[in-house]
Amino acid sequence: MGAVMVLSFIIQQVLQSKFNKYSGVPSPHGLTGADVARLMLERNGINNVSVQSIAGKLTDHFNPQDMTINLSEAVYGSASIAAIAVAAHETGHAIQHAKGYGPLKLRTALVPVVSFANKTVQWVLLAGVILIQFTPSLLYIGIALFAMTTLFSFVTLPVEINASQRAVAWLESAGIVDGKTKPMAADALKWAAFTYVIAAIGSLATLLYYIAIANNRR
Repeated sequence: MGAVMVLSFIIQQVLQSKFNKYSGVPSPHGLTGADVARLMLERNGINNVSVQSIAGKLTDHFNPQDMTINLSEAVYGSASIAAIAVAAHETGHAIQHAKGYGPLKLRTALVPVVSFANKTVQWVLLAGVILIQFTPSLLYIGIALFAMTTLFSFVTLPVEINASQRAVAWLESAGIVDGKTKPMAADALKWAAFTYVIAAIGSLATLLYYIAIANNRR
């Protein structure tokens, strides 16, 4: 568990460093993140998704409920490699949604269950550990809830990786990045993907920890 936390911290620091580095590299054609998102939507025949700016840093996301691509201020109006990479990645999610990409559909279906689990699981697990001698079933309920969040973490991996692959491939095919800047865009998105990988590993490690507690108290 401690090793996962340290690794997560390192990856977050590297990601921040990469974003800052590539934020200083101008995109070859001067396109901003918002420009790239709108152009990518247009060329993929998607006309029911809007692109808007939101507050915060690294808060970028695609919202399938209101069909919006939400780009942080540092991405929306910036004409940098980091900005267009992030914008293309989020637009990749919109394309996944339009094409009915399987893992994204599964992740979307899990959202209500995971939302409920996230609100209750820590209290159920805590009560389950404290009361294991009296109501051992409570801990197993907590484990089942946490298992849903772990499943969600692993389902998220192909969704994020595929969105990055779509982003880099489209940026290259559209001529928006060249031989020098394509590896930069790919590198930025690679480190972003690592955050999801380590989150999934950390979730699995925590799940196994609680399973071990349950098994040892039998």
